[in-house]
Amino acid sequence: MLYRFHGRTPSIGKETYVSELAQVIGEVVIGDNCYIGHGAILRGDYGRIEIGDGTAVEEGVIIHAPPDHLNRIGRRVTLGHGAILHGSSVGDGAVIGMGAVVSILSDIGEGAIVAEGALVKWGQKIPARMVAVGNPAEVKRAVSAKDEEIWSFGKQLYVDLARRYLASDLEPLTIDQCRAAGPSDGSIGPLPRVGAATHGRQAHARP
Repeated sequence: MLYRFHGRTPSIGKETYVSELAQVIGEVVIGDNCYIGHGAILRGDYGRIEIGDGTAVEEGVIIHAPPDHLNRIGRRVTLGHGAILHGSSVGDGAVIGMGAVVSILSDIGEGAIVAEGALVKWGQKIPARMVAVGNPAEVKRAVSAKDEEIWSFGKQLYVDLARRYLASDLEPLTIDQCRAAGPSDGSIGPLPRVGAATHGRQAHARP
């Protein structure tokens, strides 16, 4: 959902998908060909958020900005599921891994990678094209050609996914429409017995 707040109105670029389950509030400027996933929260209520073209804001991401500050997310950035971003900037082409925290007034350099679950501290700066891991985050190495290959694929995946969502309607369904066919009497049948002699076979058996 998109919300105006105290006269601040979101701006959405061309070919950008914003899930109806996302919340985009206030002064949030999103570029072209972006993906804003289900459950993402972008709060431009007392600060401004800018997101560059081709950026993926995956499911459960939270983006905020300190009062009267700008939180700028660059072009073709990947923000992994559940990441929290409260910093000043994320450079073009950077990757913020799943569950990572980018704290207040921190800066992530162009093409840098912040690993899954890492904590970038208040005011910390991660240099361009470096990989940072851990809690607190520490720079461990330079971004490799293999990293670039993997993330180039991932970035294009979400640009394409945005187009797919825009091209087709999401169809709400009831629980009854989604129920798998079961036994006619409504029972689930007996559960299989798992004994010491048969555990391996049952664990790997096909249904």
